[in-house]
Amino acid sequence: MGIFGGRKPAIGLDIGSSAIKVAELKETKKGYQLASFGIAPIAPEVIVDGAIMNTSAVVDTIRTLLAERKIKTKEVVTSVSGQSVMIRKITMPAMTAEQLEEQIQWEAAQYIPFEITDVNLDFQILNPGDAEGNMEVLLVAAKKEIINDYSSVLTESGLSPVVVDVDAFALQNMYEINYPVMENEVIALVNVGASLINIVVVRGGNYTFSRDISMGGNLFTEEIQKQLSVGYEDAELLKKGGSGKKDTEEVMRKEVDMVIREVSEQIASEVARSLDFYSAAAPADAHINKIWLCGGSCRISGLAESVGKNQNLPVEILDPFRNVERNPKHFDPAYLEEIGPQAAIAVGLALRRAGD
Repeated sequence: MGIFGGRKPAIGLDIGSSAIKVAELKETKKGYQLASFGIAPIAPEVIVDGAIMNTSAVVDTIRTLLAERKIKTKEVVTSVSGQSVMIRKITMPAMTAEQLEEQIQWEAAQYIPFEITDVNLDFQILNPGDAEGNMEVLLVAAKKEIINDYSSVLTESGLSPVVVDVDAFALQNMYEINYPVMENEVIALVNVGASLINIVVVRGGNYTFSRDISMGGNLFTEEIQKQLSVGYEDAELLKKGGSGKKDTEEVMRKEVDMVIREVSEQIASEVARSLDFYSAAAPADAHINKIWLCGGSCRISGLAESVGKNQNLPVEILDPFRNVERNPKHFDPAYLEEIGPQAAIAVGLALRRAGD
């Protein structure tokens, strides 16, 4: 789904629960070039379960981030996910896009767990018709309330929202500009954020399944706090491999490692449950070949191993800048490698254009 053409570029803004990431890509004859990237942490409780609890904190962070990165572009693409979003593949009698436009509200009402008047609806025809005269349609619904909240935060930040995407599609777009798409290969992209895990399964470049899990890297922090009786900041430090006081360091490190192992296994089994749900309904030739991990918490010690062992599949960490040209004078390669996995959704969003 990589998008080319002379449409006006926009910045990709990933508003996560622990950090806000911004990416700007320029289109060149060779592909994409990184024009700007930045990341700014936000305090816990500013965004909870995808809902913005503290608007001014988000607006201030966005404004500061854009000023620091000297970003002048005002058109912005952001995304939503979690409980306020629903993606379903549905089968219905073949018809034209115009006919579907008229019928989609009625059709969607059968599948959507929200009031139809409370959502923004979109659809894409995946397969215009099979031998039985049925077509496959991808149905996307997002609660108006959450779209309005995100749009107003962007407007207050001095930006002009042009597209509101879904995390799963941003991940797929990011993957497809960076890695070769094999015709029958089935891959699972797993984005491990602070409070949400996005899973999307792609077969030969086509979306087939996605699911969001309400857990993430915060679970490590919470368990370390609880089991070691330390504060939030210390728990965050320990989670990332930092140490406590010298005299208790070794004992504490062993305890932390044990907590991290337990939580990694818990997350791996939740991911496995979602992937098993996909596999149960997938045709025999559509089993997952590989898992790609990204997100701010994907490099936590032992997590990749736990996910791979649980599924008996190869697991690799994604690089969202793999195929993106970047000037080493402007971007420190070591820094981009370190923060790369956190940039996955922002890069996917920066591929979108006004008028897509």
